[in-house]
Amino acid sequence: MSQDKRILYSGDYLALGSKDGWEYVIRRHGVVVIIAWTPNDELLLVEQYRVPVGRRTIELPAGLVGDEVGQEAESLLEAAGRELEEETGWRAGRLRTLIRCPTSAGLTDEEVTFIEATDLVRTGPGGGDGSEDIVVHCIGRERIDEWLTERHRAGLALDPKIHTALYWSGLSGQPPVEGDREPGDR
Repeated sequence: MSQDKRILYSGDYLALGSKDGWEYVIRRHGVVVIIAWTPNDELLLVEQYRVPVGRRTIELPAGLVGDEVGQEAESLLEAAGRELEEETGWRAGRLRTLIRCPTSAGLTDEEVTFIEATDLVRTGPGGGDGSEDIVVHCIGRERIDEWLTERHRAGLALDPKIHTALYWSGLSGQPPVEGDREPGDR
């Protein structure tokens, strides 16, 4: 099959495309996901309400690259540093690209780039920009699995990229089992 790619719908940040009979979401900006451990050996996580899933989620700090006016030529590392500080209130002394990979290869052309942030310094409270309502969590390495299970049982969505971060950080990162919750719980 060699049908040309067609744009079926175009929005500010996403488009819906079709190629060879396959409909998929097109991401207009790159995405960075930051793995950051504080000097106290705590993983930085963020919690925020996500409209598509209709509930609060626990995620790694992340954001779009070049989506702000005047920063269209922003690099991946610049975006990662900006997003980390904006969302968590921590600045990285060093940023390193780890890997770029698809988020849902059957749904979207989006690929995220994982960035390792080290030599962190606290600069403020975090919480995101004026359009965001982000709660920052600093979770100790020894408690991370238990804490994530607690959040899952409380009905929060857990972004699976957290487990990728735990794997790369040398932790098992055992995901909570759906059977751990009562039937009917969200």
